[in-house]
Amino acid sequence: MNIGLIDVDGHNFPNLALMKLSTYHKTQGDTVEWYSGIEHYDKVYMSKVFTFTPDDGRVIQANEVVRGGTGYNIVSKLPKEVDHVTNPDYSLYPMHKFSIEFFSRGCIRNCPFCVVRRKEGKIAPAFPMELNPAGKHIEVLDNNFFANPQWRDAVSFLNATKQPVNLHGVDVRIMNEEQASALNSMRLKGSSIHIAWDNPKDNILPNLKAMIKQVKRYKISCYVLIGYWSTPEEDYYRVTKLAELGIAPFVQCYRDYDNERIPVQYEKDFASWVNKKARFKSFDFADFSPRKGFKCSRYFN
Repeated sequence: MNIGLIDVDGHNFPNLALMKLSTYHKTQGDTVEWYSGIEHYDKVYMSKVFTFTPDDGRVIQANEVVRGGTGYNIVSKLPKEVDHVTNPDYSLYPMHKFSIEFFSRGCIRNCPFCVVRRKEGKIAPAFPMELNPAGKHIEVLDNNFFANPQWRDAVSFLNATKQPVNLHGVDVRIMNEEQASALNSMRLKGSSIHIAWDNPKDNILPNLKAMIKQVKRYKISCYVLIGYWSTPEEDYYRVTKLAELGIAPFVQCYRDYDNERIPVQYEKDFASWVNKKARFKSFDFADFSPRKGFKCSRYFN
């Protein structure tokens, strides 16, 4: 069969589903390539991660078109024989010199703004995949790395590779001394420990202060959700407390799954202030003037 692939989100980050599909079909003796828009294919796979990504509007020349990914359907899954592939086809993305790993799927949380629990269920260990032969570092994409009951095995695997690690999904609310020590043992890639302070009602500061006794602060970055259940005062409190600890905040405006909610102007201005580090370090949000004649101090009056 002649197989065509379309990464609807673009090629800014490798699409693991397409990489697994490519490996699977190549082992079946099929020809696999990026969809050209010219050739006719037996089957074309279109994968979309984000609902806000515009769909590919081309008329697809194929006997069968399969659309999958969270961007199309929150419960869509790969066939088991494809999902179990452990040697994804990194040759599809030669420009990306890193490996992708999941040591677990799912999450212990069930946050109302997040689709992970609905899509992947409760947390369960996952078998690690083969590394990218051209990889220089590893992107670990677990949703909640230390909630995995086999997290120690994951740390051992990563340390054995001797490659720098970019660790997504570290839940500081469950962080203990052993886990902080494990982070300190890893070869980390820059600001590569990604935590989150999504709910202003969660007081993560005690655990965070304990964490930075073992982990260098510059290696930690913190996502801060706004526009869901917080006030401007709560948003400001979180980012300034993080800054006081020497941890870089990164604001994310809430977007709903159906992509119907548009961030309001305050959220855009606050994100513009925080996420532009030169601004964040130079002046207070109240003094930020994103438009002529307007200062953000008005948001607090």
